[in-house]
Amino acid sequence: MIKVLRIINRFNLGGPTYNAAYLTRYMPGEYETLLVGGHHSRSEENSFHITDQLGIQPITIPEMMRDISMASDRNAYRKLVKLIDWFRPDIVHTHASKAGALGRMAAFAKKVPVVVHTFHGNVFHSYFNKAKTGAYIAIERNLARKSSAVVAISPLQKKELVDVFKIVSEEKCKVVPLGFDLDRFHTGMDEKRTRFRKKYRLDENEVVIGIIGRLVSIKNHSLFLKVAAKALKKTHKNIRFLIIGDGELKDELIAEARDLKLSVSPGDSANAKVIFTSWIKNIDDAIAGLDIIVMTSKNEGTPVSLIEAQAGSKAIVTTDVGGIRDIIVPGESGLVSPTGDVAAMTENLLSVVEDEILRKEMGKTGSQFVKHRFTYQRLSSDMDKLYKNLLSGV
Repeated sequence: MIKVLRIINRFNLGGPTYNAAYLTRYMPGEYETLLVGGHHSRSEENSFHITDQLGIQPITIPEMMRDISMASDRNAYRKLVKLIDWFRPDIVHTHASKAGALGRMAAFAKKVPVVVHTFHGNVFHSYFNKAKTGAYIAIERNLARKSSAVVAISPLQKKELVDVFKIVSEEKCKVVPLGFDLDRFHTGMDEKRTRFRKKYRLDENEVVIGIIGRLVSIKNHSLFLKVAAKALKKTHKNIRFLIIGDGELKDELIAEARDLKLSVSPGDSANAKVIFTSWIKNIDDAIAGLDIIVMTSKNEGTPVSLIEAQAGSKAIVTTDVGGIRDIIVPGESGLVSPTGDVAAMTENLLSVVEDEILRKEMGKTGSQFVKHRFTYQRLSSDMDKLYKNLLSGV
């Protein structure tokens, strides 16, 4: 039996939970995996429904929080050390930054044979000032030197880690793309679409554009609102915009929307042009109900929402950041523009809004593209090979 202690930042709704949960549930039978993570913050939706559906009972460490706290981080580290002493893993595999730091330090201290870390994104630009960014880079370089392997979730992310920020050596950095259960994004989609549109009072003749994610600065919802305001002035199509998610910037974004003369729901009217839905757990319902999915982030790893959007046969308009070009077919399943470029993104969005045939062709291309590349079966197979190579010293 190969014992794996899998540690994620926190159980919030997002890609890392899905990745860690599928690897916990679907590795071959010779593996025993214990999933551990911190608690989601008040501005986030928890992701325990994902582990519940997969029959996983994770361990939660409340002290492993998103923000840095010397006292909480020290307590979380001590709990991880005790877990390692009790579980005696052959492999410790950490996911994302906080878990990656505390989990790897605990694993090194207890001399765990194999220590692996997955970067789901990075904080090496657009998050912090130069000094703080430099400190994070130095920490990650030191942790990478001691790790058995570092996993990038796309070739472009590997290039960033190896060549741009010089976090890890070429030979130690392995690419293992994300994997999901994508069947729900092409099952019962007509019924889901009808249900979703009825709930949010969306007419079938409306072109509905959505963005999915936490309402935080790095996601740049401000750009989404600016594009919405411009697009509404330039098209004769009946279009609506949905902001799916929640977070610390919600009130600020509502105020900005109104400053841009955009009506907002809930608040202004039932037929408002911008609808804030908060979190939606059954995201396949939302994707069924949308026509176009937009991403405006300043920095990303491999955004799960865009993989799911393509699985649901939806056209994509996105900023050109992180590993985006590894998970879409640029110009065919999605249109990309420079981050922060309102004019370029508006032009790309309108080209898809105005052409229903183009939307359908983009959706079809995207669906075929992700069909076999991002399955949990491929993910578990890739990770099985990596683990066995590391354990055997290959």
